[in-house]
Amino acid sequence: MSNTAKRTNPTKVITGIVRLSYANVWEPKSINGGAEKYSVSIIIPKSDMKTLNAVNEAINAAIEEGKGRYGGKIPNKAALKLPLRDGDVDRENDEAYANSYFINANSITAPQIVDKDINPILDRSEVYSGVYARVSVNFYAFNTNGNKGVAVGLGNIQKIKDGDPLGGKSSAADDFATDVDEDFLS
Repeated sequence: MSNTAKRTNPTKVITGIVRLSYANVWEPKSINGGAEKYSVSIIIPKSDMKTLNAVNEAINAAIEEGKGRYGGKIPNKAALKLPLRDGDVDRENDEAYANSYFINANSITAPQIVDKDINPILDRSEVYSGVYARVSVNFYAFNTNGNKGVAVGLGNIQKIKDGDPLGGKSSAADDFATDVDEDFLS
C-alpha cells in the first residue's frame, strides 16, 4: 500500500527509505530517568515528499482524533509540540541531519525488525545508527502536565541497506587493520 493511498488508519505511516539515528531498537533505554523504551530518530530526506506528505497528514489526523485530549477543540497548531523537525535548524552541526527532517519515535514494546524480504533479523549488529530502513510509525495526540502536542509511536523496522555508522564508533576491523609492531613485546 502506498503512503498516498487511502489508509485505514490515518495516523499510521510507513516511511520511504530513511536513515536511523540514536537507534535503541534492541534493548529499551531510559531517557532522562523516564520509563525504559525502544526508540529511534528517523531521518527523512527533504526530497522524500511522499513520506513527508504522509507524515503531515498523519499529524493532522492525530490532532483531529485528539480533540478529546485537548478539551474538545483543536488548539492552534502553533501552540502544539509537533514531532516533525527540521534537521538543518534543530541539528545544524550534525551532517547526518543535513537537508533532512526528522522525527523521534519510541515504544514500550520491541519493534519487529526484518530484512528486505521480510525475514526476521536476529543479529543485532545488522541494525544500528546509520542504517537505511523503512519504518512504521503511528502519530497520537498527548496532553500531559500542560504540554500539548503530537508524539510518535515506533512500530516495525525493515532494513533496506547498510550505511556508515553514526556516532563516531569504529569497527574492530578498522581499529586493528594496521600491522602489529613485531617488536612491541621484545
